[in-house]
Amino acid sequence: MSLEPVRRIESRLAVLPAEDIDTDQIIPARFLTTTERRGLGRHCFADWRYDGSGRERPDFPLNRPEQRGAGVLLAGRNFGCGSSREHAPWALLDAGIRVLISTRIADIFRNNALKNGLLAIEVGADAWTAIAAFAGQSIAVDLERERIELPDGQCIGFSIERFARQCLLRGVDQLGYLLAEEAAIRAFESARVA
Repeated sequence: MSLEPVRRIESRLAVLPAEDIDTDQIIPARFLTTTERRGLGRHCFADWRYDGSGRERPDFPLNRPEQRGAGVLLAGRNFGCGSSREHAPWALLDAGIRVLISTRIADIFRNNALKNGLLAIEVGADAWTAIAAFAGQSIAVDLERERIELPDGQCIGFSIERFARQCLLRGVDQLGYLLAEEAAIRAFESARVA
């Protein structure tokens, strides 16, 4: 599948400091009735973003004017725990989030995120605090250089598993990566048969 390549994302930063945000909080189970990715963004954090009548809660970080429309989300520890629903990264992406940063990201969620074009980065506690100071401001996340660039000139390094990084940079999922290597695979198979 073709995805939007991730090289350098410059966007406003939203901070959601809650810990142990599970996938049911990211996208409640009642919205898992589709395999279509488009449209899930309106349900992202639905129970936190909206009250019982469907009105936005003004105190929810992503509803605040200075964080609205953010493409980078800095979240509390253990983000994406819970079930393995692939709808969670789909909902974040459809809501405009391109990069997720946390001190700890649940393994299954991180793998689903990376496979679907959502850059999921783990940083240390000190780096998290340094990044959080810029809530509502524009920051840059450079996947090619593997660094987060803050408005004060500070750069915070990170690393992403090599294969996932190549897929993100090329804008392909794992199958798309393999299909792009079809000529090399055929050459290998021909040489092996001979």
